[in-house]
Amino acid sequence: MIGLVDGRAVPHDVLDTRLRDLRQGPLHAALPAPGSSEERQMARWVTQVILTEVLCEREALSRGLAPLEGPPLDRLAAVELGSINAAAYNGSPWVRAVHQAVTASAEVPSAWSPAPPPPAPTLHRVRHALFADLAEAAAATPADLEPLGAIPLGSLPSAIAQAVRGTPYGTLAGPVRDALGWHVALAEPAPTAPESTAWEPAALEPTALESADPQPMAPQPTAPESGLVAAARRRAFVQWLDVQRATRVRLVHGLEHPGDPRQPDNHHKH
Repeated sequence: MIGLVDGRAVPHDVLDTRLRDLRQGPLHAALPAPGSSEERQMARWVTQVILTEVLCEREALSRGLAPLEGPPLDRLAAVELGSINAAAYNGSPWVRAVHQAVTASAEVPSAWSPAPPPPAPTLHRVRHALFADLAEAAAATPADLEPLGAIPLGSLPSAIAQAVRGTPYGTLAGPVRDALGWHVALAEPAPTAPESTAWEPAALEPTALESADPQPMAPQPTAPESGLVAAARRRAFVQWLDVQRATRVRLVHGLEHPGDPRQPDNHHKH
């Protein structure tokens, strides 16, 4: 046997047949050499795929699920599931059926939600001028300043922006000096756009069409599953499989998980 699922042996013949089919398949030239460490790792990997398929088949039958056909996973989904789970999903309609059943209520984690956009900066109507001479800057009046329009104060040079924040609205700020010269500015809050008046259909006289019996709306098509929801379902399926394998599957010596550090072929080479 290659392992136990729910205490029932999975015969070694299943693994032998799967490996023979791989050797006779279109990718045979890419497979590791017989008798090599890499071939033993391949056998361990295929064993995990088979045991996952058997586990899901028994789970599906216990739940009364029907086998579910479907297209293969795309590359991103396969990476998210992991190579063993993805191979089992692509190769077994029972795995697809269990995936659909156990992840139906999966929710997108709040941490995956995009961050809300930053609040729009407060705008001020700013007039500003830059002088090379302190005396000229000190004598400046609002008429000497150039309008910059409605801008956030943070877009001004830091020296004059700080002075404007500490000066009452409508009052000249400065002169303050930085590497550019002497700044003088004046700022006032920019008026906000008036809110549009909502159209009130109740204020209109009812028409003959409105007084007629309302017709039922045709059902709208369901929106396609979002990418985040699909990813959340895949994560839930991986977590479910990890728990089920830990409690229901028993591996045998020589066919441990290929990543098990206790088996002698678990080493990394380039």
